[in-house]
Amino acid sequence: MKKFFLTGLVLFSCTVFLLAQDKPAFTSMDVFDLEWVNDPQISPDGDWVVYGRGAMDIMTDRRTSQLWLVKTDGSSHQKLSHLDVRESNARWSPDGSRIAFTASTDQGSELYIYWVGSQKAARVSQLSASPSGLSWSPDGEWIAFSMFVPGKELSLVKPHKKPAGAKWAAAPRITTRLKHEADGSGKLKPGFSHYFIMPANGGKARQITSGDFHHRGAPTWTKDGKGLLFSGNRNVDWEYDFRNSEIYHVSVTDGTYKQLTDRKGPDRGLALSPDGKTIAYTGYDDKVQTYQMNHIYLMNADGSNKRMIKNPLDRSVGSLSWAPNGQGLYFTYDDKGNTKLGHTDLGGKPRKLADDLGGTGVARPYGGGSYSLSNKGDIAYNRTTPYHPGELAVQAAGGKGYKMLTDLNSDILGQRTLGRVEELWWKSTVDQLDIQGWIVYPPDFDPNKKYPLLIENHGGPISNYGDRFSPEMQLYATAGFVVLYPNPRGSTSYGETFGNLLYHNYPGDDYHDVMDGVDAMLKKNYITEDSLFVTGGSAGGIMSAWMIGKNNRFRAAAVIKPVMNWISKTLTADNYYGYAYSRYPGQPWENVEDYWKFSPISLVGNIETPTLVMVGSADMRTPLSESKQLYHALKLRKIETALVEVPGAFHFIANRPSQLITKIEHIVAWFDRYR
Repeated sequence: MKKFFLTGLVLFSCTVFLLAQDKPAFTSMDVFDLEWVNDPQISPDGDWVVYGRGAMDIMTDRRTSQLWLVKTDGSSHQKLSHLDVRESNARWSPDGSRIAFTASTDQGSELYIYWVGSQKAARVSQLSASPSGLSWSPDGEWIAFSMFVPGKELSLVKPHKKPAGAKWAAAPRITTRLKHEADGSGKLKPGFSHYFIMPANGGKARQITSGDFHHRGAPTWTKDGKGLLFSGNRNVDWEYDFRNSEIYHVSVTDGTYKQLTDRKGPDRGLALSPDGKTIAYTGYDDKVQTYQMNHIYLMNADGSNKRMIKNPLDRSVGSLSWAPNGQGLYFTYDDKGNTKLGHTDLGGKPRKLADDLGGTGVARPYGGGSYSLSNKGDIAYNRTTPYHPGELAVQAAGGKGYKMLTDLNSDILGQRTLGRVEELWWKSTVDQLDIQGWIVYPPDFDPNKKYPLLIENHGGPISNYGDRFSPEMQLYATAGFVVLYPNPRGSTSYGETFGNLLYHNYPGDDYHDVMDGVDAMLKKNYITEDSLFVTGGSAGGIMSAWMIGKNNRFRAAAVIKPVMNWISKTLTADNYYGYAYSRYPGQPWENVEDYWKFSPISLVGNIETPTLVMVGSADMRTPLSESKQLYHALKLRKIETALVEVPGAFHFIANRPSQLITKIEHIVAWFDRYR
């Protein structure tokens, strides 16, 4: 952690852009000074909050996080432990006297306990792998967690004995698994994650679950402490039934299971009522379509009497927590690009409690906020705006306002002039749907001048951008571009119908939604037709490639980690098994016509736009071969192009701070060639 200071009750201003213009604009190296709040956990009595303090380490070029503690009146802001390592997964004991957390070691993460009274922390585990998903037993005597247990893979050939000192080539890697690799992790080791319990004061960890099934996420203890509730998939055909999950009960004494749900579709995100009699959970009946919303369901603790809480919001919900009195549920949802906290009674009457959750991605303006509740109903959450990453906010039980407890970025963002962010709506020419986007202005914007327009398309496409802090958008604005980042059809947070408009039609009319946004911007006096640029990553890369294949209105494009060919992408990506039927009808070999029709490579003969192509060399989600198809095709056609491979980067190119910086600087440098 590079900055240590106490903060009081400071309300970070959302009007940074109005500060004196003699303050410099946000620059690339400022990225290393950003900090953010993640996973805030309020104590049972509501007096303290422990949170992860995220940062960019300039020496290791890594994102890191350490745990900090602060009182809800804003005082006693302090680091939780003496450890100078990555810390996470902080969870309060039921009586609030201890905090369990994980911290990294040379061998992996271990379990630690912090005692609030003595302000001391100590390691209490010696585990064979890293624990995750910590959960205290009701009596505070045990901690449950998930941990990977190695397994075996098929062996076809017995290795020969090599001479002493000989250096032979590595043995071949063999797999028979459906999912054998994952973007961000690489090749997956054989084995399964299982639930363990161990004494909270240290001791031997005991495995509770068994079988060749994964058991991930934080389990929930039953009220009597004799069992764990969890969401998973223990069906025989679980590998191919990957969209499905059920809720189970497992005994911590004898390891016996009871399956509590049984429908086709995910049942997950469970929360046990304070009296232990009712389980709330989210899910849906799987109709195998592009986008399906989570609903809230209730059932008795034994799995009987299942019913749905009707939700008039037409928004997908998640992160359930019971109200302390057991008469309602808290939940998060995205609405028009903004993550919110809501509450509903058990009859289905929702109300909004807080806006602006998020600010943990610290790259592009995606969601990602979280919250926690005290036993009195006090709320702690991370709050963001377009002018700061996630900061810590608290809201008293029954209160209507919030109080900011941190201002981690005032030392850097308070000394910078940021680009103003403004909401924009326009009508789609396809069907008059209302489409939303956001404009980011250069820090020294003058409405009487002319500016180049940069379109930045979001990924997913089942996702959304919003009015959240984004260093990438600010850096484009610093470079002198007016930026528009839109949420065309297919984006989440506008209802299930809107999100599902790309079913078997992607890319489709979302292209027109984005181009209608371009035309809406051209009605403004400071934008001209001859200075348009486009970029975007992943699904945004698909859209960018599609746009320049459909028209020649852009002076230059930067297509980042795209899918160019749905046939090759579907059968080479780490999530290859997840695309059939929900993206296009059938498998690629059953429906070559549609898979090809919606592939941007089918339009490459139309492209005249100078195009930068960028991808991480270790990308398994949209593999390097996809980007090479575009680059090679453009080279053969003698269209101006360049291929940028980011060494060692997975799909999230901006994961490391220097990679975020180099991504933006390469895009800006390419565009500057054609301004």
